[in-house]
Amino acid sequence: MSQARSPRDPDRFRMGPTRISTLVVAALAAAAVAWLLISSFYYDVAPNLPWLPVVTLAGLAVLEAYAAVNTRGKIDGKPGREPLNPLLVARFVVLAKASALVAAIFTGFYAGLTGWLFIERTNAAVGDRPAAAAGLLASLALVAAALWLERACRVPEQEDDEDRQPGDRESRPGQR
Repeated sequence: MSQARSPRDPDRFRMGPTRISTLVVAALAAAAVAWLLISSFYYDVAPNLPWLPVVTLAGLAVLEAYAAVNTRGKIDGKPGREPLNPLLVARFVVLAKASALVAAIFTGFYAGLTGWLFIERTNAAVGDRPAAAAGLLASLALVAAALWLERACRVPEQEDDEDRQPGDRESRPGQR
């Protein structure tokens, strides 16, 4: 059970990892809204579903997955990789948290839309199914890539001073 933090507690504004429960609630709310909107207005305004949001979501997922791999390698200090600017890592974390929430909303929207389209038997609904299913997959991929990027930005656990060997670089005075 968490305790209420006092107004003077310096950790009250501390950012923590994205909660999966927050993403699930956002997705479920968006799915319900999408289902209600599509069932009410689909036949009044029934243009073909656009593919541009699908391509955009998939592209963002690829870019964030690449950033996750690259960032983790740099944080781990793999050979051949230059050090990473801490401000860039902070920006990646903010990007990942925002992307995860927005992608969860898109996932819910596309899930509600796809579910409704697979129940409908009209030609318009059948024609929109591929774009809706692809949107669902692309938004799920973006959620996964965003969570991966957020995890990749974590600082690895540091050894205690007692655990360090005498030859470790950090334990030698005068070196940076």
